[in-house]
Amino acid sequence: MSRTHLIVPGLNGSGDGHWQHHWMADHEHSELVEQTDWSNPHAGRWLARLERAVIAHPGAILIGHSLGAILIARLASSSVAPLVGGAVLVAPADIERTSTIHARTYEFGTLPTDALPFQALVIASRNDDYMSQEKARSLTSAWGATFLGFGDNGHINIASGFGRWTGGYEFAQQIKAKADRRLRHDIGKGLVENVYQI
Repeated sequence: MSRTHLIVPGLNGSGDGHWQHHWMADHEHSELVEQTDWSNPHAGRWLARLERAVIAHPGAILIGHSLGAILIARLASSSVAPLVGGAVLVAPADIERTSTIHARTYEFGTLPTDALPFQALVIASRNDDYMSQEKARSLTSAWGATFLGFGDNGHINIASGFGRWTGGYEFAQQIKAKADRRLRHDIGKGLVENVYQI
């Protein structure tokens, strides 16, 4: 059963060397959710791009990093949420901290707290400058997701040593397996039709 991986970067995108860049190279069925301006995150415009990508790839597993993880969490209140297969949310960024670290204000609203209607795994380290692990745990609980503490690995980016991150592929596979089981259950119960190509 194959599902597209939609790669959802945060501020400034994920360029050469970033694990999300390698992810696309290593997975045939993966696609970048491209934004028109990576240096100026705008909640509405970025969400519209993500929604279009989800519509084009129903059942996809979303792979988000930093503000990209927060963007994915905004799908909880979107009409396209039922089309999401699942999500891996790596090092979600606190919007206020991000604006302080980068000495500017972002039009990215507040942190979303609505429960996610799809399987999700949040991965957060203890020493991430962009969000405390305690806050990441709290958000995970609000989202109804699964939390994974990830040691002292900073923002889980190039600066903290994460280039090609093959360990992340297993986390995506776990979410995919859960999404597949849920879909088979729902189809068996007659709750949904088999609308995904899996």
